[in-house]
This record gives sequence, C-alpha cells and structure tokens, in this order.
Amino acid sequence: MNVRQMFDLTGKVALITGGSRGLGLQIAEGLAEMGAKSALAARRQDALDAAAARVGAAGGEVLTVAADLTAGTAPAAIVDAVLARYGRIDILVNNAATSWGAPAERHPLEAWRKVMALNLDALFALTQEVAWRAMIPQRSGAILNIASIAAQGGNPPEMEFCTAAYNASKAAAANLTQSLATEWGRHGIRVNALAPGFFATRMSHGLLDTIGARVVAATPLGRLGGDDDLKGAAVFLCSDAARHVTGQCLAVDGGMSCSY
Repeated sequence: MNVRQMFDLTGKVALITGGSRGLGLQIAEGLAEMGAKSALAARRQDALDAAAARVGAAGGEVLTVAADLTAGTAPAAIVDAVLARYGRIDILVNNAATSWGAPAERHPLEAWRKVMALNLDALFALTQEVAWRAMIPQRSGAILNIASIAAQGGNPPEMEFCTAAYNASKAAAANLTQSLATEWGRHGIRVNALAPGFFATRMSHGLLDTIGARVVAATPLGRLGGDDDLKGAAVFLCSDAARHVTGQCLAVDGGMSCSY
C-alpha cells in the first residue's frame, strides 16, 4: 500500500457528531474530500441541511440525523439511522461539546452537569453503541475523540477565563481515549484524540473577542486555528496512514501547549 492509498477513505462511512458547524463540519469536509461517506449528527435540522450541502460539495455522500445526544434514546437512534443507510460505521468522530464559563466557587452544579452530560456521558454512550453494534462485529474501526489543550491543566491566569467543567470533561475524554484503545485494540479498533487549541468557532466567539489578542501572542505560530487546520490531522488518525497508532492525543494548537 502506498502513501496515497493509506490516506484514501473511499468507501468508508464516517459518523461525526456536532457535524453541522465549527470543528465538526471542518472534519466532515476533510473526510469527504478523501472519499468518505458521511453521517452528520446535530440538534438542528436546518443547520444540518446547510452542512450537508457543504460536505456534499466536498465530494461525499451525506446523511443527516437530527438528535439531542443527551437524550437517552439518541445513541441507539443515531446508529439505527446510519446502519439503515450505509450498513456499517468505519469512523466515529466525537466532536459535539458545550462549555460554561464561571469561577469554580460559583460554578452552578446544573451547568456542570450539562457540560458533563454532553462532553462525556453522551460521548461514551454513542461510542459504546457504535462499538458493539458496528465496529466489534466488523473487527475494524477508527474512533476520534475531540479533546482540547484545556485538558492538560488549568487556564493560564493571564487569560482571565474560568472553564473548570469544560477542562475536566476534556481531560476525561482524553483518558477515556487511552482506556478504550487498550480494551478494543484486540477488535481491530483504534481510538485516538485531537486536542485543538483556539479556533474561531461559534463556541469560542465571545471569549476570543475578549482575549483573542493575548491568545495569538501566546501561540508560537502567531495565529488562531483556521478553517482547514484540523483536516489533515483528522484524516491521518481516521485513515490507514495511522493504522499502528492508537491511544494517542495530538495537539493542534499552533504550539500553544508547549508553554503550558
């Protein structure tokens, strides 16, 4: 197999959560550009329709599934829809996430639970469903969890923002990546993670309005993440180019975590 063939995803089926915008949409476009068929899951059908048009333009066949991942029946319903359309799931990208900003001593418990419900509980529930219904029976699969450089420690004090729940949830996702990699390697399933730094997305928009200049100054490459900066790393970890890579978390942050 040559290198071009290793990166080729033709015929592969990729399920991407939070795939209607931001980092999830960017990753979906990258996988489609390499030939993957896509299933995009998110809450709003109108946003999914717009995303499907973009992913389709990148060259991929697209299924959309509108679902609230935190609903107890959502993981099974999403997998039902993908298997009914494509008959298999080769790639799972767990991207859907939320955040909450508040000093730890005043962080509402209901907000903590909301962050954990999506960023960790729903991630595990869907991954479990995909594994036992699709990847373990077919004895192959690539799972990509979207963690964050925030998983590596607390926020730098000079940045003046407090996201304890988000940071903890992403650290848990990074650790879960290693746990699942060690358990499911025998089934031919690889589990890796990406740890993005600061990207100009809807979730980070308000925060970057306040601290964007400081973030750029603290980043060795001197810029925020852009619209194409996750594609290559995601394709690598989801493709046969990384067939001997599992349990790893790759930072895509312009070098910012080097100074953490």
